[in-house]
Amino acid sequence: MVLPVRLGERSYDVTLRPGCLRQAGELLDLDRRVLVVTDEGVPPEYAAAVAAQCARPQVVTVPAGEGSKSLAVLENLLLAMLEQDFTRADAVCAVGGGVVGDLAGFAAACYMRGIDFYNLPTTVLAQVDSSVGGKTAVNLGGVKNIVGAFHQPRGVLIDTETLSTLPGRDVAAGLAEAVKMGLIADAALFALFEDGDPMSHLDDIIFASLREKARVVSADEREQGLRRCLNFGHTVGHGIEAAAEGALRHGECVALGMLPMCPPALRARLLAVLERLGLPTGCSLDPERVLAAALHDKKAAGGTVTAVLVDEPGSFRLERMTAEELRARIALVVPEKWCQREPSPLTHEKMSQGEPSPLTHSEGRV
Repeated sequence: MVLPVRLGERSYDVTLRPGCLRQAGELLDLDRRVLVVTDEGVPPEYAAAVAAQCARPQVVTVPAGEGSKSLAVLENLLLAMLEQDFTRADAVCAVGGGVVGDLAGFAAACYMRGIDFYNLPTTVLAQVDSSVGGKTAVNLGGVKNIVGAFHQPRGVLIDTETLSTLPGRDVAAGLAEAVKMGLIADAALFALFEDGDPMSHLDDIIFASLREKARVVSADEREQGLRRCLNFGHTVGHGIEAAAEGALRHGECVALGMLPMCPPALRARLLAVLERLGLPTGCSLDPERVLAAALHDKKAAGGTVTAVLVDEPGSFRLERMTAEELRARIALVVPEKWCQREPSPLTHEKMSQGEPSPLTHSEGRV
């Protein structure tokens, strides 16, 4: 399946096909210098397979985890291109999850004021969401994605075979972003989570999520209006993510962040979906730390923050919230009395226990 993202001269195709990682040389322009960026949590054979199809590849492997989204690691990528005499005719290729895509994409945006970038996501989270749309960034001063640029990829390859090496926890965390897309834009997509086993519809879920993401991005590339809907779950979610300090996956935080932004009836339905996926439904963190981090979000201004709310699946609305209003929402998933619980911030039993797996491929977007 090929899904176009229509942005005029910046348009590109998203190819969703099992095994397409091994066809990268046919589908992308790799007959040049290519910086292939991956991380230590991604099976090395994925980056090796892509590098083998490049005319002049250089593979750089960064540490797994959100810590790699830093100015220091960004500098290392830029220096690697400088030392290998990369020009504006060369390219950067991300092979991995959301961290790798954000970091490599920003390096491509910065080098010589912008060179070509390809995104080959290997996690559910990146495949359903972050690989499409052109948002690239690193973190600074404890604030997530505060330094970045819009830099659209020249192409995206979604190879679902790479998901076979993901632990169950990372699959579930990635699916939280697909649940988000169903709630804000596609009631039929949300129904796939309510009415059956989502794993039996994984390709359909990925395609439907990307279809809606492409539609939103094509209409509002730089988040001036419609694209703000994609922040559903992220206002409180980013606050939780900052306060959790790596104990929670990004998708787990988004799952928690969606709950307070739904009315009671829809919240009950969403709770059932999250529990079926094995995602957390509450956490034991300091709510004031969560609030402070949420108010430092990019969407905050003048002591208020623009939040996305969903009353019924397939629709959304925006609302400005004061700190007190946001505090009340946060209390629905981060009650003050839970702050004394130790040692885990997770309160959903399935997630507290974790899911043992011999596999090593991890999302890294925590």
